[in-house]
Amino acid sequence: MKALTDKLFTVKYVEDTGHPHIEIVDQTVCATKCKGKYCTHFCPAGVYEWNEEQKKTLVSFGNCIECGACSIGCPFDNIACHTPRGGFGAQFKHG
Repeated sequence: MKALTDKLFTVKYVEDTGHPHIEIVDQTVCATKCKGKYCTHFCPAGVYEWNEEQKKTLVSFGNCIECGACSIGCPFDNIACHTPRGGFGAQFKHG
């Protein structure tokens, strides 16, 4: 049986550059209210990264595996997550 990391490596992502499916609603919430930078910890795919120099959360859509953690993980409800349009998003080889 394959290890989970081996299976995750086979996930392909077709990015919809015209309609990103994840966005930070208000970057000032990340900069001023969120002391724990929780999204950088709960996302299993490493989609979120806090950039101290820019004082904002960077979002790497290409890493997203559409697990749904971001829709419930932010204690400030500051992440808008939508299902990608048809033909875009994560494609699982070993569902």
